[in-house]
Amino acid sequence: MTDNRTVVGVDVGGTFTDVFFVNEADGSCDVAKVPSTPADQSIGICNGITQERDDLGDVSLIIHGTTVGTNALLERKGAKTGIITTEGFRDVIEMRRRDRPETWGLWGIFEPVVSRDLRIEVGERVLADGTLHTAVNPTDVKAAAKTLLARGAESVCVFFLNSYANDRNEKAAAAAVREVWPNDHVTTSSEILPEIREFERCSTSTLNAYLQPPLGDYLEKLDKGLRRGGFGGEVLIVQSNGGVMSVDTARAFPVRTALSGPAAGVIAGAHIGDSAGFPNLITCDMGGTSFDVSLIADGESALAAQASVDFGMVVRTPMIEITTIGAGGGSIAWIDRGGLLQIGPESAGSDPGPVCYGLGNDHPTVTDANLVMGRINADRPIGGKLDRLDVDAAKAAIINHVAGPLGIDVMEAAEAVIRVANAKMAGAIRLVSVERGHDPEKFVAMPFGGGGSLHTGALIKEVGLSKALVPRFPGVTSALGCVIADMRFDRVHTLNVMLDDLDLEMLSRELTETAKDGEKRLQEANVSFNGIEHVFELDMLYIGQTHTVAVRLPVAVVDDKADINREIIQASFEDAYRKSFGRLLDGIAMRVLNLRVTVVGRRPKFDLTILRPSGDTSVENARIDSRQLWVEGKWWEADIYSRLDLPEGASVPGPALLEQPDTTIFIDPDLAGEVDHFGNLIISRKDGK
Repeated sequence: MTDNRTVVGVDVGGTFTDVFFVNEADGSCDVAKVPSTPADQSIGICNGITQERDDLGDVSLIIHGTTVGTNALLERKGAKTGIITTEGFRDVIEMRRRDRPETWGLWGIFEPVVSRDLRIEVGERVLADGTLHTAVNPTDVKAAAKTLLARGAESVCVFFLNSYANDRNEKAAAAAVREVWPNDHVTTSSEILPEIREFERCSTSTLNAYLQPPLGDYLEKLDKGLRRGGFGGEVLIVQSNGGVMSVDTARAFPVRTALSGPAAGVIAGAHIGDSAGFPNLITCDMGGTSFDVSLIADGESALAAQASVDFGMVVRTPMIEITTIGAGGGSIAWIDRGGLLQIGPESAGSDPGPVCYGLGNDHPTVTDANLVMGRINADRPIGGKLDRLDVDAAKAAIINHVAGPLGIDVMEAAEAVIRVANAKMAGAIRLVSVERGHDPEKFVAMPFGGGGSLHTGALIKEVGLSKALVPRFPGVTSALGCVIADMRFDRVHTLNVMLDDLDLEMLSRELTETAKDGEKRLQEANVSFNGIEHVFELDMLYIGQTHTVAVRLPVAVVDDKADINREIIQASFEDAYRKSFGRLLDGIAMRVLNLRVTVVGRRPKFDLTILRPSGDTSVENARIDSRQLWVEGKWWEADIYSRLDLPEGASVPGPALLEQPDTTIFIDPDLAGEVDHFGNLIISRKDGK
């Protein structure tokens, strides 16, 4: 093994696998972008790393944002899973919150990921206060497990009523299951989510069991492929909350990877924006399949306590708030029965890909429209998979499927495809900004992903954002986020007690023990940290209320003790409640519902100035060509620049195209771009408004 200390971030998308390299020894960085391999994503990862590193022994750490869990949920391709549950409660996962996919109509058809014949009841009961009313019979549990095996179950979830208050029966049942179960895919709800609310706990723990086999198999393939190539370092997996975890933790808690890939992009956006002086951002990640949007305020991304990956598949674990729509570069344009042009959600992905790839697809995509309009260079496709893109085939597909049915010419049709895609993306941005009380003028768009930078101008103008900040390497920003993501451990535990009755000694002891357990789990990953931080929160509410307020506790663990008292808790709750609702409710008692403990290992952040352009470049030397572009119903002559050769301070007026290996940036005729100190491109209106 050499003296190099290369850290690699990897993000696998629907079309491309993005890789970002940082050499901690000399501060240098490289990027790679290769086609994804959907059948086995580990192949694409190894291809991406070996494109820049012949010897994997040079790599000390790989941080991976994975979509294996996300895709398995969306496509319902997880393992055949069984549930062993309390007698009378086998239908919790199907009843949900008595909601249904469509609000109106006579039918509310929903198929849970576990069919009813794979949900088996056993006699046991724990009361809401934790009292063990009926002990579980291990013989009954073994019989249930054998029945599930006979019916083809590959994994099993043990979910008992009120196990958050007392997990004794669940532990006994899990031990009995493991005596007959042929693999390690046994999940208990009290370990995954020891929190009140039965459906959310059932759904989250069942989905964890559903994902264990596919994610475990994938991580095993990845590890074997890397080791064969000479890799001897550590692998970390990005969580949905923006932190990272060890491979062993990912195997045990795969449900925490439900939004792994998109979360890494938000982490990168926050770091890049804060460094560049723009703490208020809206990240716009446009890949081959989807468009992911998240809002960052004052340098911090928002965390949601739970999310629904698809209807009925609720995951209650901390997740970065991300809104996803089907509007990626591979999203297919089609005419609906009403004669209206639609974009997505179906995507051509990487195989066969857009029509211009020439791999068998004949339905036009957003990428095909951008190509026909001249915004993508047909002779320099990104990703290294193809030598050239087929413009004529893209035009023919647009004529057949869009222009012909609508009775317009091919250029109008191509622009219509882009306009509809832009409108969908603008709607997603309004959802996370305007509809949540944020003024768009105070936020800056950060477009990234392979296609985001082609739509920058439209997003600024349609939503009313102040400007856009395009990162140095937009196409691999999520991979960069993997490199800088902190390591994170979260634990929640339901207390469900009145504030006046709260056992402070017990609370202090649990804060301390959970914090120590979190630190131990972080240190097992053999990763260096700049420091370790603890975050303690309570979910609290007034008596009679349903929804809680997150209350941050200003306490620290010192000498194995957390100094906490009732006055601190009450003052913290009142401060949080006042910020949320403007006033307090006088004379009403307070309840403490859940305790949340987060342990964060702060990983080193590399200085983004290493990405800045070299000092011996010029705008003139960076200009490489000119090309005709179709914009707003007519052709324009646009200058083309090698983006990475533009010097700091360079000003580029639109219309212009900036090309680089991982993406292309389009500057509209009424916009201009300027290169900042870090090599980012700041795009704003020429008139300054």
